[in-house]
Amino acid sequence: MLWGLVLGGGALAYFALTLPPTDELTLATRRPSVTLLGEDGSLIATFGDLFGEPLRLKDMPRYLPEAVIATEDRRFYSHFGVDLIGLGRAAYADLRAGHVVQGGSTITQQLAKNLFLTNERTLSRKIQEVMLALWLEHKFSKDQILEIYLNRIYLGAGTYGVDAAARRYFGKSAREVSLYEAAVIAGLLKAPTRFSPAHDVDAAADRAEQVLANMVDAGYITAAQAATAERQRSGLGQAARTPPGSRYFADWVAQQLSSFGATQGRDIVVATTLDPRMQTEAEAAVLDTLERNGEKSMVGEGALVAMSPDGAVRAMVGGRNYADSQFNRAAQALRQPGSSFKPFVYLAALEHGLRPSDHFIDHPIRIGNWQPHNYEGKYRGDVTAAEAVAQSLNSVAAQVLERAGIDNVINAAHRLGITSDLTHDASLALGTSDVSLLELTTAYAAFASGGVAAWPYGIREIRDSDGQVIYRRSGPGPGRVVDPAIAGEMNEMLTGVIAHGTGRAAQLDRPAAGKTGTTQDSRDALFIGYTADLVCGVWFGNDDNSPMNHVTGGTLPARTWHAFMVQATRGMPVKPLPMPEAAPVVAEASSSSPLIQPLQGAMTGLQRLLHAIFGGR
Repeated sequence: MLWGLVLGGGALAYFALTLPPTDELTLATRRPSVTLLGEDGSLIATFGDLFGEPLRLKDMPRYLPEAVIATEDRRFYSHFGVDLIGLGRAAYADLRAGHVVQGGSTITQQLAKNLFLTNERTLSRKIQEVMLALWLEHKFSKDQILEIYLNRIYLGAGTYGVDAAARRYFGKSAREVSLYEAAVIAGLLKAPTRFSPAHDVDAAADRAEQVLANMVDAGYITAAQAATAERQRSGLGQAARTPPGSRYFADWVAQQLSSFGATQGRDIVVATTLDPRMQTEAEAAVLDTLERNGEKSMVGEGALVAMSPDGAVRAMVGGRNYADSQFNRAAQALRQPGSSFKPFVYLAALEHGLRPSDHFIDHPIRIGNWQPHNYEGKYRGDVTAAEAVAQSLNSVAAQVLERAGIDNVINAAHRLGITSDLTHDASLALGTSDVSLLELTTAYAAFASGGVAAWPYGIREIRDSDGQVIYRRSGPGPGRVVDPAIAGEMNEMLTGVIAHGTGRAAQLDRPAAGKTGTTQDSRDALFIGYTADLVCGVWFGNDDNSPMNHVTGGTLPARTWHAFMVQATRGMPVKPLPMPEAAPVVAEASSSSPLIQPLQGAMTGLQRLLHAIFGGR
């Protein structure tokens, strides 16, 4: 017995000497929190550690600490930091089950573990936990221990403490939570992620029901009060939930915050450009296409980005499932754009004298050792430049690039917003240089705005926790980069793509323009299009770059673009796209040709009719 006491005392002395320091109990070491809000003020995502206001027990509704005590440690006010009865009951249950099914830790022990120790399950850690719990009971009163616990415990979604959890899940202070909401918060203690109302409403509701039953058993509330509280379950679905797909956008924005110096040890709130309604429609459009056509079309991934013509990103889908892959295919993936690059070829040519009505011969050609082929292997002979754009004729695009000059094409693309390096090669006409969907969509914004380039952005304003403005976006983007008349001619040609060309599946009930893109063996398929208010790019493909099954830009991407744009533009006024001004008709009187003036009038009327039929759709 004597040797046992000696050895036991030595062991306790050893564990006492190896205890972590306790002199920084009141200091909260944490990562600064970042809260991202949508354009409408709704929560998009949070990063870092969220701490609410430290509250005293008297500041909380009585039933909030009671819900925690009833569920976690019913004899909290009667034990000395370690509940011997609870330990015995847990040990018996574990022995019967053959594995750990119950824990015997008190609130004091949990606080000791969370403040000073790790989550490893070892005997030495358990002994240290008990010793720290005894120290806490000696150092603080029961109410103080409970206050520290309720203000510091992790409650899921980056929140620490009941006030942060109440604000995160219910949009209110813990001072104002209802009995049912208190039960939801108390239920989080067992498994903060699994029982989070932002993750699984049904699991959170079932757990809250169990907490209310515990409160009835403990005598804190009556069965009638529990039944009344449970009727609030329907409101749980309205708890602040972050749509999983918006995390692609959130990650993209978070990567930019360091450049504003906004995360230097302080909590911040970021007002973004994301439109939650559009984001929901974008996710639905991409996922529906993949679920309906993924297997038969051999397509595994999709991406979408939508922005206003000034570059404000309104929706971003970086893949089919953020939980499975955080790689953002809208902003990070570099893929060949195919024919969706051709507008920059034609833009450079227009700036050097080309007219949409100029004629080309669509036929097999060779440029050095390179011989471009049309997608269907057919050639149309004599066509105008406008018709070549609408039908996405590769041989004509190659001829136009030769006429414009490769350097001028590269310059035009970079001017509009293409930031990736472009190869100095004739095959550039067919979009063989890798670019991101985000930069490609941004470049098309210059057409929608009539020649004014945009920078893609997602941050409108940054404030600290005191409401002080750290950053607020102001001022224009790069400014005008295309002559308005030439931008109008590009819009007229790209309108033809949707009206009677390869992008007919994208037709809307308002003026719209765009371009399809398909790479070799259907490894990538894109549609980039726009109205006067919204620019949207859609991509489908496979991460391993394997071919799809005959997917072109005019099929799945154009249909997905149409499905999204119909919903996204709902309620927006119908506006025309910037178009070139009609040339004035000059009547030349001639006594020898009295029919010239009537013929000119007839031709003008025919041109206007054709524009109304094809150009205005």
